[in-house]
Amino acid sequence: MSSIATQVGATKAPARIRLAELAPFIALALVIVLGMALNSSFLSGTNIANVVTRSAFIAIIAVGATFVISSGCLDLSVGSMMAFVTGIMILTMNRLEPTLGANAILVGALVGLMVGAACGLVNGLIVTIGRIEPFIATLGTMGIFRALITWMSDGGSIPMDRALREPYRPLYFGNVLGIPVPVLITIAVVLVAGFVLYRTRYGRRCMAAGSNADVARFSGVSVAGVRTAAYVIQGLCVAIAAICYIPRLGAATPTTGQLWELQVITAVVIGGTLLRGGRARLLGTVAGALILEAIANLMVLSNLVSEYLVAAVQGVIIILAMLAHRFIR
Repeated sequence: MSSIATQVGATKAPARIRLAELAPFIALALVIVLGMALNSSFLSGTNIANVVTRSAFIAIIAVGATFVISSGCLDLSVGSMMAFVTGIMILTMNRLEPTLGANAILVGALVGLMVGAACGLVNGLIVTIGRIEPFIATLGTMGIFRALITWMSDGGSIPMDRALREPYRPLYFGNVLGIPVPVLITIAVVLVAGFVLYRTRYGRRCMAAGSNADVARFSGVSVAGVRTAAYVIQGLCVAIAAICYIPRLGAATPTTGQLWELQVITAVVIGGTLLRGGRARLLGTVAGALILEAIANLMVLSNLVSEYLVAAVQGVIIILAMLAHRFIR
């Protein structure tokens, strides 16, 4: 009898796992159906392109957060880091534009990638070498990055030079074969991240570190190295998002990226990645980012809930997602 029960449990487990993996996409489909019911223009080509393009920034950063969270850590500084990297990039491009012209955009992008990686490295070293809890460490750097961009902008904004706006514009507003450029960049980031996470030794070690750090160490895995690298990947993803984001507003302000850490963590969690680490769902993360942007868009199109309550709705979503994880487990 017990053997039969064991076999039944073994046959049910894969179904439960498949349900957990499909949950973000089912939720996204329900949001789309709800959007169609509440507003006929929700599924218009223009609106869908707008939702997908606007979700690209959160999706790219959330890809990096998937590495960090699956390794057993957390990063609360991504929104502030985004503002800081954006400010550094714009200052660099403005300084180089008189001599390099439009080529200053390329140099600014490279500087942004280096600054993002450096910020991620700092976070990683504070957590691993400093042995400070990720929540506290990144809470501290969140304040530092936000203070730096406020100081750099003198409490105002850092606008991009007008001569650079037109050549930079296609990176956000352009498209290739009808697909917005930010979406193509997001797809490329997801493909590279998926290969690293699911097809390389580092990806397996990242999961091992998040699943059980002590066992991973006994198995010869450098948990500190794995987690530091995850933070660097997070910083690179923030920089890539910043590169795509700058043409949208053409300036960096102290409020740039505000509350993005909430959206990023929410996208990762509702996508199926365990907040305690050990499991990662990249496609679910992307679906989570789409869900958040679709809900925000629907709140703007309909009059059911004020658009000023978007952050409150996102907070409710992350709580419900955590309850769902507990129920499934």
